[in-house]
Amino acid sequence: MSLEHLWAGWRHEYVSGATEAERTAGEPGARGSDGCVFCRLAASGEPSEENGVVWRGKTVYVVLNAYPYASGHLLVMPLRHLGDLGDLTDEESAELWAATRTAAAALTAAYGPDGLNLGANLGRAAGAGIPAHLHLHVLPRWGGDTNFMTSVGGVRVMPEALPQSWRRVTAAWPAG
Repeated sequence: MSLEHLWAGWRHEYVSGATEAERTAGEPGARGSDGCVFCRLAASGEPSEENGVVWRGKTVYVVLNAYPYASGHLLVMPLRHLGDLGDLTDEESAELWAATRTAAAALTAAYGPDGLNLGANLGRAAGAGIPAHLHLHVLPRWGGDTNFMTSVGGVRVMPEALPQSWRRVTAAWPAG
């Protein structure tokens, strides 16, 4: 069996943009959270199509994943820079779960998917691209949405641009 290559040049920006400072921000010996992309998003102001933030609470916020597995792929995370579930306060933990439930409901209303994936990659060995800032994934799924492009080529074909996903999800997000 020969190995074929399907090139996904659009991923170069993501791979090269994930600097060592972003990957290790907040880890022992690092300079703190100043290099953390999630902390910059947390400080970027009110939710907007430009920053991708869908909702902001007292201790938690929700943002579109800039490199989604499916249209509407959301990240739910604390505003505070922390990497471990055990570091969450009770208030953060409660708001994180409430925002995750709301995100699931909004995605269901916006997309009508066949199912949802909810997940957390805790630590680099578990697959976390930015392990120093805890985040949960919430994404809609459909029967047959993983086709040969993903299975064989490692490429995802996204049927919707991020600004359209942001508009769709925010329109479905409950008011208040």
